[in-house]
Amino acid sequence: MPQLKKLKIAAIAFAVSAVGLAASAVAQQPGTVRSNHGAWSIVCDQPAGASSEQCALMQNVIAEDRPEIGLSVVVLKTADKKARVLRVLAPLGVLLPNGLGLNVDGKDIGRAYFVRCFTDGCYAEVILEDALLNTLKSGTTATFIVFQTPEEGIGIPVDLAGFTDGFGALP
Repeated sequence: MPQLKKLKIAAIAFAVSAVGLAASAVAQQPGTVRSNHGAWSIVCDQPAGASSEQCALMQNVIAEDRPEIGLSVVVLKTADKKARVLRVLAPLGVLLPNGLGLNVDGKDIGRAYFVRCFTDGCYAEVILEDALLNTLKSGTTATFIVFQTPEEGIGIPVDLAGFTDGFGALP
């Protein structure tokens, strides 16, 4: 039985490290703010077991009319620098099947589905393709939409000021 417990702990540790910088930054674990770009910050940390540090472009926001609902929006490049990821941490209690909606400057971009939940919230994640990256770079406000019921979407605005500069400065 102790061996099974060790395997579970190792699996959980691996899953948490796979979430990477977003989880540690959101959970307020050590991380260093390298620079600020408008509403965005570049935060760097060395995840457990990693040979080098990883940096992410981040912004934490709270719904204006619902202070209990906040998001952490994270953009990072994978360790091999072959992919870019947009990862959003939403609070526990959101309706998972509806996913996370995204509008940029009033235009519906689509939805991302939640991929996993931990004690700090649930993560939606998409590969940041060129079309979405360019939309974020040219936009002024992104609105992420979480659902508490199938009918009730809560829009949380994210300021895109500084996104282009921040993404350009991301190692």
